[in-house]
Amino acid sequence: MSSPASDVVRLLRVRGETVAVAESLTGGLVAAEITSVPGASQAFRGSVTAYATALKHELLGVDAGLLATRGAVDAQVAAQMAAGVRKALGADWGIATTGVAGPEPQDGQPVGTVFVAVDGPFGPDSGSAGGGKVEPLRLNGDRAEIRMESVRSVLALLLKQLAGEQTRNERAQDTEQNGGF
Repeated sequence: MSSPASDVVRLLRVRGETVAVAESLTGGLVAAEITSVPGASQAFRGSVTAYATALKHELLGVDAGLLATRGAVDAQVAAQMAAGVRKALGADWGIATTGVAGPEPQDGQPVGTVFVAVDGPFGPDSGSAGGGKVEPLRLNGDRAEIRMESVRSVLALLLKQLAGEQTRNERAQDTEQNGGF
């Protein structure tokens, strides 16, 4: 039975593309999930676990002013983390997680507030502004459940983007093969 991580690795391998991961609340769980898949080394570049807020700026290039005013649990921070890890590790795709797993609120955000993001080589018809997509989540459960659901959600968001890109490319090829109709 396939898992989201095995589907991600399979699609990336077929496309000859790579992914890098920036993690905060998930603390390396996304990278562990991807690297548990046989053959992941052909698609996985690496990861940065930037748990401390300062590291999000220092290692991933997240805007320091944004972090100072909005805190680490923010949609724009997630987007910049994904773009930053993509650039820093030289990957085709970057994915990121940031949020509050609990037990206490953080940066004025309640437990279960999570942002997952994908940055990649989106096509012109992707509906994406600036190359990235962010999904806000409101998760229930204990700390472990929130972290695992964050892993599942960021992989699902990447899969959705990869599948969408695949469909667009297939449509373009069909159009070319059918004389533009």
